[in-house]
Amino acid sequence: MRRKMTLKTIEQNDIVCLYSICFEGDEKSEFEKFLAEFKDNARLNKDFQTIIFALKKIIEKGALERFFRMEGKMKDSICALSLDSRCLRLYCLRISDQVLILGNGGEKVTRTYEENEKLSGYVLDLQKFDFLLKEARKNGKVKVENNIITGIDKTVFEL
Repeated sequence: MRRKMTLKTIEQNDIVCLYSICFEGDEKSEFEKFLAEFKDNARLNKDFQTIIFALKKIIEKGALERFFRMEGKMKDSICALSLDSRCLRLYCLRISDQVLILGNGGEKVTRTYEENEKLSGYVLDLQKFDFLLKEARKNGKVKVENNIITGIDKTVFEL
């Protein structure tokens, strides 16, 4: 079954725009689901706060490479926040210093995300979306201009 998704703006200023994937039929974006799942988790609170702090820095300074750990494959833009987080991962697509797409994440209890079905699913969704976004950019359907993706509000992607 193919799932439809759109991008939802989470935060936008002159420096950076944060988006998140939102699947058709879901009220919350993937990032909002991540927040809801981990904001009250006492055991992972330190990791959660580290990720929130990193997001605040990104909003202030931009989605600079130093805030991320590269994940995924060489051909995609998958990365994880945060470098200091021990167990909790938030997977993202870093499009540029000014555009970041937040995904979902969770507790990393295996050596790699591929060994964890839940985390692997989040990364796979982002990888597929990354491919579709690159195709839409190549076809001129959407454009990344400074800190915004133009044409994205009218675009529905099918995974």
